[in-house]
Amino acid sequence: MNPATQDRSAPVDWALAVTTATRLVRPGPIVPRAEADIAVHRLRELAVDAEVHVRELTGLGHGLPLKQGEVVDRPAWVRAAVQGLAALTEPALPKQSGAFGGVLAGTAGVQAGVVIAFLSGRVLGQYDPFSAGGRLLLVAPNIVGAQRALDVSGEDFSMWVCLHEGTHRLQFTAVPWLADHFAGLVAALLGSMDEGSAPRLRDLPKRLREAGGLIELLQSPCQREVLDRLIALSTLLEGHADHVMDAVGPDVVPSVRTIRERFTARRQGGGVLDRLLRSLLGVEAKVRQYAEGAAFTGHVVDAVGMERFNTVWTSPDTLPTRAEIADPAGWLRRVNP
Repeated sequence: MNPATQDRSAPVDWALAVTTATRLVRPGPIVPRAEADIAVHRLRELAVDAEVHVRELTGLGHGLPLKQGEVVDRPAWVRAAVQGLAALTEPALPKQSGAFGGVLAGTAGVQAGVVIAFLSGRVLGQYDPFSAGGRLLLVAPNIVGAQRALDVSGEDFSMWVCLHEGTHRLQFTAVPWLADHFAGLVAALLGSMDEGSAPRLRDLPKRLREAGGLIELLQSPCQREVLDRLIALSTLLEGHADHVMDAVGPDVVPSVRTIRERFTARRQGGGVLDRLLRSLLGVEAKVRQYAEGAAFTGHVVDAVGMERFNTVWTSPDTLPTRAEIADPAGWLRRVNP
């Protein structure tokens, strides 16, 4: 058979990723059914209330429809996460061909499933702009488990989480070009990895971990440039959400200072094995993104106010570079002279 006519398959067996992750997902905290029903109903309501507060603080999104969040368990989050990851990455990844390609896709699927299973017990929520219509997911067992571990008010903590995820939803819904720009950066990064480098790239989770902090392993200057832009954007999005969830203030979340102190300590804690896994999976790099992005946002807002900070959302050219994330005054000189 002519190789050009051989069947070509997706680079990752996403169905196997779902199966693997679902089998490895750990059960959540035990919650009486009546209490769980109340928590689910309240989270849906708080997602709407939280976005109202985010809009008032940021000045973004006025006039857009307000929507509830989807409250899910860990297996449902796994399915949604795999769907979103496939939609974002698959168009740009090289297709595999032949039996060996199927083996590689299966291996990548198992590895992706292991990573997603680990994260399924830690993710509190997420906004997925790449699903049809966008989906704001709130992982109820993780929110309840974290609230119990922190020993803080359940109502306050749920609102605090919804403020963060509501900010992410507003970033993508109020800034029409943002989702396409983000996806374009991912496509540019993955698309620069041609089939000749497939043996190095067949492990998708490993490559995603490298994008979290092992930049020196990427050999191409073009790849490093795109990766810097992607990291800068992700850092801005996470830091902006972290800033907003605290800046809304104690009138909305009375115990916000206590929650922030305990949550930050929890992010940095964990046993030796847990910390090792988080480091290998790029979670440690993600934690640094929250702090660096929040520092950038706070500096700019303190210097020029939220309205002028929103210049950042004007176009891809007004986004901070990776260097400017660490030098917000430099970004101000460039964009807000």
